[in-house]
Amino acid sequence: MGIVRHRLFWPVAALALLIVVNTINTPTFLRIRVRDGHLYGALIDILRNSSPLLLVAVGMTLVIATRGIDLSVGAVVAIAGAVALTYIGSAPDPSSVGTVITGIGIALVLSLVLGTWNGFLVSVIGIQPIIATLVLMTAGRGIAMLITGGMITTITSPPYKVIGSGYWAALPVSVIVAGTIFLVVALLTRRTALGMLIESVGINPEASRLAGVRSRSIIWTVYAMSALFAGIAGLMISSGVMAADANNAGMLIELDAILAVVIGGTSLAGGKFSLAGTMVGAIVLETLDLTVTILGIPPAVTPLFKAIVVIAVVVMQSPIVRNRLAARRRGEPGDPRGVHGVQPAEPSSAEVTV
Repeated sequence: MGIVRHRLFWPVAALALLIVVNTINTPTFLRIRVRDGHLYGALIDILRNSSPLLLVAVGMTLVIATRGIDLSVGAVVAIAGAVALTYIGSAPDPSSVGTVITGIGIALVLSLVLGTWNGFLVSVIGIQPIIATLVLMTAGRGIAMLITGGMITTITSPPYKVIGSGYWAALPVSVIVAGTIFLVVALLTRRTALGMLIESVGINPEASRLAGVRSRSIIWTVYAMSALFAGIAGLMISSGVMAADANNAGMLIELDAILAVVIGGTSLAGGKFSLAGTMVGAIVLETLDLTVTILGIPPAVTPLFKAIVVIAVVVMQSPIVRNRLAARRRGEPGDPRGVHGVQPAEPSSAEVTV
């Protein structure tokens, strides 16, 4: 069936399976309540908690589509939260809306600068993406520690708390922010030439350059966007707890973002990408975390279940498995022509003799 061959079939199937397991274990899992004009429930919690990961994963998708990787997003998350809370906490009136907006602006500008730095190292200097971003991944936590003075910075600022815990039009503000950014990026990459340019750079950077595509500018742009989205995620995370923890904020979020991208069907080799798949992947990971909690499994075991889900989804999406499943459906024992439809050559007598 064509629907089984769709790249989103298995991620959506995995998400549906997790929802069924949770519903069986907790019959009220799908129930959404309205209290004080706000929506509450497990599904709303999943959307709210997956919002920071979705933002980071969207930026990671664009970077991976250009045949790169960004390991520094977790450090940028920590830096953005540290800058915003330190500025707001040191202001005469932390509850002032102007102070909060200024603190947010400083954090996002710094995030953009850090992303631009990554893009400079990759596109201009020519450093491998994993090495270029590893530098900021390692140094970023130290920068955040310097900003907070090695302490966990806490503040009391109702306007800032709205970002991670507030509601607007019955929905969490973080969900609205993440959803809006997702839609904007989706429109830019699918309704303009930006998406095609990103894919062309990922498929063949040199050919794109010869065709007149400014591959250096494209690479620079996606790294800047990745860091900017990570900075927004850092604001959400720090706002949710009203604290900046340079050591733990955004810890390993870069790995979860990569997992979300892979689950969504985007190839790590670059080229074609799927933002819709990334969104499904982020929700799958957050639902899995909640499932582990509901089933009473120790949190330390969660990475094992993530690995199982990722392996299962990726295996079902692989060309070899798809071809063999298609052959089974046609009643054939298998596809002797291999993945690419090429009949293996018979060994010559000389080769047999040797």
